[in-house]
Amino acid sequence: MRRFTDLKYLTLLLTVLLLVLVGCGKQATDTATTDREKKEGTVNETADDNTTTEDENKTNTKTENKNAGRNDGTVNSTSSGTAVSTTDLDPDTIFSDRDMEQTPDLTDAAAISVQSGQVIDITEKGVYVISGTATDCTIRVEVNEKDKVQLVLDGVSITNKDFPAIYVVAADKCFITTTNSNNTLSVTGEFRADGDTNTDAVIFSRDDIVLNGTGTLTVTSAKGNGISCKDDLKVTGGTYVIESALDGLEANDSLLIADGNLTITSQKDGLHSEDNEDNTTGFIYIKGGSLTIQAKSDGIQGTTFVRIDGGTLKITGSTEGIEATYVEINDGTLDIYASDDGINASRKSTAFGTPTVVFNGGSTKIEVGRGDTDAVDANGSIYVNGGTVDVTALGMSSFDYDNEGQLNGGTVIINGEQVTSLPASMFGGQGGPGGFGGKGGFGGQGGFGGKGGKGNKGGSNGSSDNNDNNGGFPDFPNGTMPQMPDGTEFPEKPSSDGTDDRFPL
Repeated sequence: MRRFTDLKYLTLLLTVLLLVLVGCGKQATDTATTDREKKEGTVNETADDNTTTEDENKTNTKTENKNAGRNDGTVNSTSSGTAVSTTDLDPDTIFSDRDMEQTPDLTDAAAISVQSGQVIDITEKGVYVISGTATDCTIRVEVNEKDKVQLVLDGVSITNKDFPAIYVVAADKCFITTTNSNNTLSVTGEFRADGDTNTDAVIFSRDDIVLNGTGTLTVTSAKGNGISCKDDLKVTGGTYVIESALDGLEANDSLLIADGNLTITSQKDGLHSEDNEDNTTGFIYIKGGSLTIQAKSDGIQGTTFVRIDGGTLKITGSTEGIEATYVEINDGTLDIYASDDGINASRKSTAFGTPTVVFNGGSTKIEVGRGDTDAVDANGSIYVNGGTVDVTALGMSSFDYDNEGQLNGGTVIINGEQVTSLPASMFGGQGGPGGFGGKGGFGGQGGFGGKGGKGNKGGSNGSSDNNDNNGGFPDFPNGTMPQMPDGTEFPEKPSSDGTDDRFPL
């Protein structure tokens, strides 16, 4: 009996030992598997990231090959989101059907006659037909942020001293539509604020507005902007005559023109899109229409990009014709005269990479004044892929770029002669090695009169040099440069001990 009991205990002991060994083996196997899975997971994630990067690089390479310069139009992601890029812009969807309707549906419209000294409050969505003549009268729109309002201007005339004629406080969108009539809105003095809101335009909106219709609207702003929108501003039809002390049309997020006839006379910019608090937005898109702009500063200025797909555009009397970080001309007829740069791509936005000017089509004629001026100036690159670019540049250069200039297609004419490649920047780019007569010679890279050289842009006295008719060089008698003396022309000056101390050690 004792032997049986001992055998029983021995069997039980062996069973427990076997179970412990099996359990340890399984745990070791699970641990090894988990470690391997973790390692494989890290490798797979890295491989997926690499694959994605390679795919993106392939896509980018295809984009670059398909259309040089276009890849620079892709924006970078920022803390406030991803801004719109020229390649994301879909002309077929950016304007709604109602945006493009030029004749309003007046079935359920309400009629309003303006009265002097009154504020006409519109607090419900709907269509309102405005007519009559008044002074110091404001049409104030404040509805639910999801509601739309349409103001139909039917022969209305409003003249105010210091406040907008139309003030959109809140709405999803406000349409300002003209019937086949003449309408006049004007503000004659300095604008006063509405609480924390600095109203600064004859038509001032804090939300989206659309200008359309079949009639004429004349806007006069003696001290401020013509029309200001703190969101998206669209023009799809109608005739507009705008005269302003500041910007003609101004929008924070975007300014979009599908059609219409606009004549703008501005003491600042003709078209301006900028958000002072976010440099990843603020673009201008022109699909069609006829624009005549006389602006003291820029004809057209966007923060991120300016893209032109059609229309007829004439800019006169401006300091710079078109300015943005990225400028793209795909179609249309452009005639630009500027006293400084015709088209300028400068770093105004962090949403874009290299400042770039791209011509893909259309007909662009640019003339700039004499002196330190450039027909097309990019603090990055210039690409001509198609269309006709005809420049008259008697100033600094026809095409001025810091990175590269490519003529891949189309026709380029400089001062009456067709060229087969874009010329290098005439006076050597942005300075660098070499002083007077340094790298690039007189007026070369960083040379006297070159960009960044002595006198900055222009002559020895800067861009205001009186000799700007020859690109910054001073005038010399008989057209010759003075000769530097050679070593034999130094005066004799022997020292008292008979040695030559002209070059002291």
